[in-house]
Amino acid sequence: MAPRILLARHGQTEWSLLGRHTGRTDIPLLEEGRRGAKLLGERLHRGPWVAELESVEVRTSPLVRASETCELAGFGARASEWDALMEWDYGLYEGLTPADIRSTRPDWFIWRDGVPSGETLTELSARADEVVEWARSADRDVLVFAHGHVLRVLGARWLNLDASFAARLRLDPTSLSVLGWAYGEPAVERWNDTGHLEG
Repeated sequence: MAPRILLARHGQTEWSLLGRHTGRTDIPLLEEGRRGAKLLGERLHRGPWVAELESVEVRTSPLVRASETCELAGFGARASEWDALMEWDYGLYEGLTPADIRSTRPDWFIWRDGVPSGETLTELSARADEVVEWARSADRDVLVFAHGHVLRVLGARWLNLDASFAARLRLDPTSLSVLGWAYGEPAVERWNDTGHLEG
């Protein structure tokens, strides 16, 4: 079996709702985020997912919004925390919205211009590469709980594309994505699926 990587973005937080860059600030889930995490867990513990995830290896970002999503989804006891899954370190832009930043830098685009005194896109890409290498290292699927930007970069790097391609990969809170294979090449099986939150 060729290994796949399942990506779960953490549930809604106050800062994600407001569009504030939330890197290393440890923001808890809102009640909406907690509900979404439970719905994601219910989805992954029924139907075809149950058999597919029976032997899955689980890792989570140590930040509370990701680790709590993992716990509420029913995978906390099986998960190992991993710093490689932490969100982009936004440096001086931590807590700011894109509108805040563009008030002084009108043409700013994070995927091109980066963040001052934070992590570079190259450094973030290297962390994503570490996760991709781990995911492909054995014949078993893996499930990770992490954050919007790092997971988008992970998606780009799984496809062997430059990290900047992540700008074209939208990812909503509590979404599920699956990266796998097609004809022997890395492929997207599912992306930004929030079906468990509907209805």
